[in-house]
Amino acid sequence: MKVLIINGPNLNMLGKRDQSLYGHASLEEIQKSIQVKAESLSVDVVFFQSNSEGELIDFIQSYHSLVDGVIINPGALTHYSIALRDALEDAAVPVIEVHISNIYAREVWRHYSVIAPIAAGQISGLGTMGYLVGLDCLVSLIHEGSHK
Repeated sequence: MKVLIINGPNLNMLGKRDQSLYGHASLEEIQKSIQVKAESLSVDVVFFQSNSEGELIDFIQSYHSLVDGVIINPGALTHYSIALRDALEDAAVPVIEVHISNIYAREVWRHYSVIAPIAAGQISGLGTMGYLVGLDCLVSLIHEGSHK
């Protein structure tokens, strides 16, 4: 089983950004914990982060036929990127949307996700643990053969 772990704009700054919202862990530290979890589940993971919407879309399109699912933290693209949403939908694999902070406890404009309607599920507000929970859930969905 192979899974993409995608992080959008500004997530390369984790550990340096507002730590009251995003915690102290860097993206590299988060990826290491995901890698350990993935190995325990016999899952290969491919990590990608970009601040560019087009690069994220190109990555998804390049890998979609080679993977079984996607975990994505789209960052601010969550709220308006129809192009990213369409790329994820066209990938035709289960998608779990992850947010470190609770987007529903923040500014009103953050409460809406264009990704959520095409995702199998959304995890918001569990900190970096959300990625690990998301991986558990995604693996279960893939084994069950369901994703919507």
